Amino acid sequence: MELMATKIPGAVVLKPPVFGDQRGWFMESWQADRYAEEGLPRGFVQDNQAFSQRGVLRGLHIQNPFGQGKLVQVIRGEVFDVAVDVRRGSPWFGQWVGVHLSETNHHQFYVPVGFAHGYLVLSEDAIFSYKCTDYYHPETQFSVRWDDPQIGIEWPGDLSPVLADKDRDAPLLNEIPVEQLPHYQP
Repeated sequence: MELMATKIPGAVVLKPPVFGDQRGWFMESWQADRYAEEGLPRGFVQDNQAFSQRGVLRGLHIQNPFGQGKLVQVIRGEVFDVAVDVRRGSPWFGQWVGVHLSETNHHQFYVPVGFAHGYLVLSEDAIFSYKCTDYYHPETQFSVRWDDPQIGIEWPGDLSPVLADKDRDAPLLNEIPVEQLPHYQP
């Protein structure tokens, strides 16, 4: 497996080996020992899938406490996936990493605990899949505005995204009470 570091330590892109022939292809999308050797946690407790149409933007979501590390990938279609470091005290606070994930590149992206996460669907539709290190706790989830100018995410394309009300109305990062944000732990 190839591991690609990003500008923010802990947020990594994984390229699992894909074996193909005239019948199609095969890949291991999770193997605890192999992924642990690459520094990913073993303790995933929940798997999720989401189906969305072109132009849907989900995020930027985070929950604190009960932070979730996420191993994300696309089963069908293509998305632009984003992780934003919102850990107070982090040297990378407010910085973002974006990666293209698709059914053809088979890449995976690990979003560490303490990062807000979101994605934009670029294909006609997409099935997005992710493993989480903690359970969903709706009472602790909140959103950071997807177009926060201080974060400055460079979303691809001509953007008029389809958003949930909670994402459209989300506060800017500097409007979120600091005590609500997770702590940076080197």
